[in-house]
Amino acid sequence: MDSLDSIAHPPNGALRSPAAQRNSAAIFRVLATRLPAAGAVLEIASGTGEHAVAFARALPGVTWTPSDASSEARASVAAWRAKADAPNLRPPLAVDCLDASTWPQDRFDAVFCANMTHISPWAATEGLMELTGRALRRPGGLLALYGPYREGDAPLAPSNAAFDDSLKARNPEWGLRERDAVEALARTHGLVATDRIEMPANNLMLLFRRA
Repeated sequence: MDSLDSIAHPPNGALRSPAAQRNSAAIFRVLATRLPAAGAVLEIASGTGEHAVAFARALPGVTWTPSDASSEARASVAAWRAKADAPNLRPPLAVDCLDASTWPQDRFDAVFCANMTHISPWAATEGLMELTGRALRRPGGLLALYGPYREGDAPLAPSNAAFDDSLKARNPEWGLRERDAVEALARTHGLVATDRIEMPANNLMLLFRRA
């Protein structure tokens, strides 16, 4: 996968995320084997836009549509996009999982979302699942979630436990979600869990397909 290293300096208005730089290659290895060679992907909570740029450049047959509820994040995505030389990367949309009036009317072959479910209230995950159930254009459409999750009685890794505590200190409605609860919620919107993939730094990729 081509990285952003070829862009020597972040363009004006572009933000950098060390986490995105670390995890992009690992996430891409999963997506590359599961996304169609040609199709449309909606990214929810794109953040800085570094994932969007890296994945769009690596998947030229895929039309990648980033989105974020934050105007600052969208400005960062737009700044990276202007430097990316990726004609398949669309301008960022102002999508808020908590506000159905912002959800796109277009249909997509896949939805990707990294590191949102734990840095938002549970209602945002509910919105994400409802949005995805509407947005996937056909059975077999993919939802890919990336991030840390709780798994039943299994103890959290110390780093994840500390991260969870820090999130809840910032906002009591935030925190690592139970994987079983996320998968149960997905089923209510016609999304069936198909894969749980262990990722670096105690993260997971959770994959779902539209029934």
